[in-house]
Amino acid sequence: MLSDEVESPDWWLLRLGRGLRDRQPQLDFWWDMYKGNHKLPELPRNVGEAFREFQRKSRTNFLGPVANAPVYRLRALGITDGEGNPDDDAARWWQLNRLDSRQKQVYRVALSQSVGYMIVGPHPTRTEDNDRPSPLITAETPSECIVEHDPATGERRAGLKAWYDDVARVGRAVVYLPDRLVRYVTKQRGPGRLPWGRQAWERDGDEQPHDLGALPMVDFPCRPDLGEDPEPEFAGVIDIQDRLNLGVLNRMTAGRYAAFRQKYVTGHKFRKRTDQMTGLEIVEQPFVPSPSAVWASEGENVKFGQLDATDLSGFLKEHEADIRNLLLISSTPAYLFATDLINISADTVQALDVMHLAKVGEHMSHFGEALEDVMTLCARQAGVDRDFTEAEVRWADPRQLNPAVLADAATKKKSIGYPLAVLAEDMGESPQRVRRIAAGAAADALLGASLLPTQQPGAAAGAGTDPAAGTGTGSAA
Repeated sequence: MLSDEVESPDWWLLRLGRGLRDRQPQLDFWWDMYKGNHKLPELPRNVGEAFREFQRKSRTNFLGPVANAPVYRLRALGITDGEGNPDDDAARWWQLNRLDSRQKQVYRVALSQSVGYMIVGPHPTRTEDNDRPSPLITAETPSECIVEHDPATGERRAGLKAWYDDVARVGRAVVYLPDRLVRYVTKQRGPGRLPWGRQAWERDGDEQPHDLGALPMVDFPCRPDLGEDPEPEFAGVIDIQDRLNLGVLNRMTAGRYAAFRQKYVTGHKFRKRTDQMTGLEIVEQPFVPSPSAVWASEGENVKFGQLDATDLSGFLKEHEADIRNLLLISSTPAYLFATDLINISADTVQALDVMHLAKVGEHMSHFGEALEDVMTLCARQAGVDRDFTEAEVRWADPRQLNPAVLADAATKKKSIGYPLAVLAEDMGESPQRVRRIAAGAAADALLGASLLPTQQPGAAAGAGTDPAAGTGTGSAA
């Protein structure tokens, strides 16, 4: 049975595990919203099951693009010191853990489910020059990880990763603390969930101390507000998404049942018969629409006619208005859902990007601090005395400008004295390529200087002497 001592590893296991369990329904809801598995639009009661497929076709996923739009513009190029110099160790760890691609996974999870995680630990196969294990960085999801922060300082106090081991058919959990980690195992499992009772878990081995000096689990929250839990990128427009689905369903219903001209007949006496199976009276329908059919009736005052078709333009205007509201509230560029935006200019695109770029800048601030913490943990894992909290995360320009525009801007900056290394940074080069570009330019300049003709001593002073006159200073007598 686990201990109930406050802030012991056993206590943290149950506290964080229950928090993980309580958060899961909300995460499932947000994930369904992101993937487009929205709740079916409501219909009147007593609707047959055959209409369910019709409902499913009415769903259009706008929340996925809303969450993905900032992800496309978030790309960390690497870590530099305060003066912009690249760090070779950080670059090596970055490439070792494939962060060029894995960083996107964390951003996408954070923007679609409110928070993502990275865990730093010892690499199982690689070592540093000092024989310490190289740092291993893993990307984690909020469905398996949770962190609790100190309310006074905001520092991470404890973390938990819990998952079900399909191979061993047991539940596993790891409690992360600033100075050690503790492993747990359980053979109990509810329907798709791990149990969080005190008697369900037992320790799996001894406590494992570490010398990282901080919690090895780093969270990447989605623009958290003070005193509030983080929410996904599309949290403020879920109601508009539901309204869009309902509007599409109404339009589809009108298009299916009322968009065609309905025909009617009055004054005709229909034949009736009794169904032998049910005993009900059935009206025979002699008027069947067909290109070659001619409808005729022997009644005296028979009239044929047709009703006007339902105008669907109102549904389409409502649909476009809801999309505009969704884009405005979520600060998503309108050209991602281009309707009548045809042949728009670069200035128009830049104007539509203003609020979106401001939002991306907020993500860069939060995620950049988290990446600095990750690199600091990597340095401690590798035994390198370096604090990356004073470093700077280099991000690619989120504006995604045309290369010709970038080159023109670089040329103008060069003319007023900007160094080549700064120009390379502005053009989106990684810290390593900036170093290569600057070193290559310096080598070319040195080589060019060595190929210049050697100037003879005193040549400059006698540059204006006339050999025939013998002196360059005499005057005509």
